[in-house]
This record gives sequence, structure tokens and C-alpha cells, in this order.
Amino acid sequence: MDQNKSEKSLAIVTGGGSGLGFAIAKKFVEHGIRTIIVGRNKENLESASNELGEDCIPISFDITDLDAIPDLVETISSAHGDIEILVNNAGIHLKKDLFEVEHGDFQKVLLTNLVSAFTLTKEVAKKMVEKKKGSIINISSMAAHYGLPKVIAYTASKAGIEGMTRALAVELSPLGIRVNCIAPGFIKTKMSSEALNKDPERKAKVLSRTPLGKLGQPKDVANLAYFLTSEETSYITGTIIPVDGGNLIGF
Repeated sequence: MDQNKSEKSLAIVTGGGSGLGFAIAKKFVEHGIRTIIVGRNKENLESASNELGEDCIPISFDITDLDAIPDLVETISSAHGDIEILVNNAGIHLKKDLFEVEHGDFQKVLLTNLVSAFTLTKEVAKKMVEKKKGSIINISSMAAHYGLPKVIAYTASKAGIEGMTRALAVELSPLGIRVNCIAPGFIKTKMSSEALNKDPERKAKVLSRTPLGKLGQPKDVANLAYFLTSEETSYITGTIIPVDGGNLIGF
């Protein structure tokens, strides 16, 4: 391992090839954090890595392959050194009327958004415990904070992420590992923009109840993620922090 690289902190960001994950990876790399981006879309990963430079390392991996996660973590640790930061960002969405959601649909969303995050966190935490140092950041959603129609599985997975954040913080914080969660509101990504532009009524409702009167930017989430890894937040753990322009308290 390169001596110069070994002096830098090492982060893993799942779903780091696009959207919020890419924004978080970009922020980390800009601040000298070697960042491993993990995802299923090899093309997205390679494009992101090319844009972010040598401190961004792409690994094509399906995080729903739970049995393979221990080997993934061992491989990363052996090749790149101590893992100090984990961002559980990868996830899938499902928009269906309640009566159209099959149990397989529900289970797939929970597997991707919640169970895989648990498994990866457990394996990474085993490594962090050895150094008594680490910052784990989970990505939730405002869907966990109020009822949204037609996203029952997604909502359940994100409510689970927030509960898991608190439970993990209680167990891991005494061991030197902080665990926090970011709950983005309506952030302007390619996916969200396409969805809202196709539904003007929904977009108007989103903006009308957002006191700042605009959609957030991926960098707004990335800025908080970086902040939560810093020494300035060394006494913060177990928190759920909205990044939503005030949407949660909007009328």
C-alpha cells in the first residue's frame, strides 16, 4: 500500500456511482479522504471514478449478496487499510399502490435498503472496533417521518434505518464508533427531477410546504455527511438530521 495513501482516511460509500452517493464521494475526495464507491452499475462507477481521480476507487458489487459482504470488507481492508468511514447510501425505490405491492416487492426493498446496510455495518464495525475509531452514516428519507402514499415498502425500510441507527449508536459508541443518520427531503437529482416534472401537482405541493421554497441539492447532503465525519462532531452520535429546507415542519 502506498505510504502517502495510507496516511489518508478511508471511506466506503455504497451507491456512490450516482446521485447522493456520488455527491458524498466527491465531497470526501475533495477533502483528502480516499473513497471506495460500491455499486452494481459498473459503468456509473467507472465514470464517477474517472471524474473524481485516483482517490476514488470503484468496486462493482451487489450489496444484496449478504454472504459475500464479509469477504468484500476483508478485501477492502487488506488492500487499502483501516476503514474509518462508512456511508450506507445504496437503496432502491418502489412506487406502487398498496394493493399492488407483492410480498416479494416488499422483501426486495427491505433487503436492499435495510438488511444489506445492517450486514455491511456489522462487518465494517468489526474492523473499526480494532482501532476504537469510526464514523458510520446511514441515509434515510423524509418518508420515515410522515406518511407518503404509494411508497409503503420504501417508508418501512427508511423507518427501519432510523431505528437501527439509534440501536447501533448505543452499542457501538462506547467502542469509539459514532453512528448517525441523514434524512434528506426533496433533493434535486436526475431521478427526482424526472418524477416531479411528470407530476406538476405533486411538485407544487412539495415546494408549497418547504419553507425555503426550493429543492435541495445533492451537495447539501454531502456537506452534512462530511461534517459528521469530522472532529467537530466528535460528541454527536445516534442523531437523525433532516436536510429538507424545513419541509418536515412546513405547513
